[in-house]
Amino acid sequence: MKFVKFILIAICVIAVLPVSLVGCFSWLAKQPVVKSDYYNDVVTDKPLEQKYTAMGSNDVSFVEYNAKDNKIGRYRIWYPTAIENSAEKYPLVIMANGTGIPSTKYEAIFEHLASWGFIVIGNEDKDSWNGFSSRESLEFMLNMNEDNKSFFFKKIDLENIGIAGHSQGGVGAINAVTSQDNGLYYKAIYTASTTHLELAKALKWEYDVSKIQIPYFMVAGTLQVDAGDGIEGSSNVGIAPLFSLQENYVAISEQVEKIMARRVNTDHGDMLPYADGYMTAWFMYQLKGDSDAAKVFVGDDAEILSNANWQDVQKNR
Repeated sequence: MKFVKFILIAICVIAVLPVSLVGCFSWLAKQPVVKSDYYNDVVTDKPLEQKYTAMGSNDVSFVEYNAKDNKIGRYRIWYPTAIENSAEKYPLVIMANGTGIPSTKYEAIFEHLASWGFIVIGNEDKDSWNGFSSRESLEFMLNMNEDNKSFFFKKIDLENIGIAGHSQGGVGAINAVTSQDNGLYYKAIYTASTTHLELAKALKWEYDVSKIQIPYFMVAGTLQVDAGDGIEGSSNVGIAPLFSLQENYVAISEQVEKIMARRVNTDHGDMLPYADGYMTAWFMYQLKGDSDAAKVFVGDDAEILSNANWQDVQKNR
């Protein structure tokens, strides 16, 4: 009973039992969606965070397809409108959903990333932890790239594919890279508020970050739902506490470019919009070779090191 109480508090910050996990997930599913102009609410005095939080220069279009799978529902794709009449290839980002948060609940994140020149695909899977729906999203786009009837025909830069996930989707992104048969396509990974390993194991969402062999940027928030009381083994450990980020960071080889950070005064659900500027910068750096974006992460004067919005930064480049 004590362990069950730990799980419930860690997910939902609920201190009274009995409460079912179904009830927890229902609570999570009702959390606010990402508002369409969220980027106007992000306050920062750092020029690069400002730059990549703002919308990019590309007009964006949207298309969706029936996934022919009840669990996945639909493939929902945002892309630079110019792709329809261009010979240019574009990097691709796969998005893995958090618990109860299908792509319809954070469309603005997809649109923002597409405005920076990415093809971005999500789906309606509400149980993404094993990476299967991300695998299927990637496979769908690889097939579209070979379909001469599609305007994505030969438009995907197969050398520059990334994946991102929030909460349970962080677990899903890790497993998509490490456990799915098309995981070798990924060049970079970003996760926000990944469910910490002990809790993930209790929920049978197992993952192993030590298998990651591509550049990895991991983030979480410092407020209650993510951080808890910061004490490992307590009943209020949080979903993505500092010790979890530190353990995951250490587990990844020093041969792999890696960075961890926590966004101050930000909690679990808000890590989707409020960390998005640096997620965008990460993919601009890793998938498009953007030299400005690299300055956020690389070197002793990397912007993230002196940004008051971020703390507990560790990196090896």
